[in-house]
Amino acid sequence: MTMRLPFDHFDLIARFYDRLIRRQEDDPLLTVVAAEPGQLVLDVGGGTGRIARSLLATGARVIVCDASLPMARQAWAKGLPAVVGDASHLPFAGGCAERVLVVDAFHHFVQPSPKVAQPAAAHELLRALNPGGRLVIEEPDVSRAWAWPIVLMEKLLLMGSRFLSPLRLVALFEASGAQTVRVTRNGFSAQLVFTLSA
Repeated sequence: MTMRLPFDHFDLIARFYDRLIRRQEDDPLLTVVAAEPGQLVLDVGGGTGRIARSLLATGARVIVCDASLPMARQAWAKGLPAVVGDASHLPFAGGCAERVLVVDAFHHFVQPSPKVAQPAAAHELLRALNPGGRLVIEEPDVSRAWAWPIVLMEKLLLMGSRFLSPLRLVALFEASGAQTVRVTRNGFSAQLVFTLSA
């Protein structure tokens, strides 16, 4: 059993998160998501909305969903639609979104335990996805050594994270009914794209 501190790390760092964690302006993730104008994108585990802001520029409609109220408040402060919700029980209707996105957050879906929460989250992410839509997961590629420092850091911070390799993520989502479109490994991270049959 993984030890976890009795507080949420993201509640504590919400006000500083955007200064600590930055993404490049011309983020290639936007091409992977391939959101079209008017499509609904759910940014699950989207925190302060750092990805959602870029997606809005494509003309897509974006809703940030995060378990941390302070993180969601940061998204609201930017004028972004945001809801507080658990990835294991998403507050969205089935098939509502053409795109669902989880960036550097799936390893944090661990309550009440990773072995319960991560399969439940995979099911919920796919439930919210419109058939023929696209689910994009970006996670540290723990099958490669350069991702290990982040794993060690989160372990030392007692975050309770559970990282899955790209192969294990594919197996998890396919077991929940997804079809794998592609897996791209770009050094530190892996991007996985899934869909559901229309």
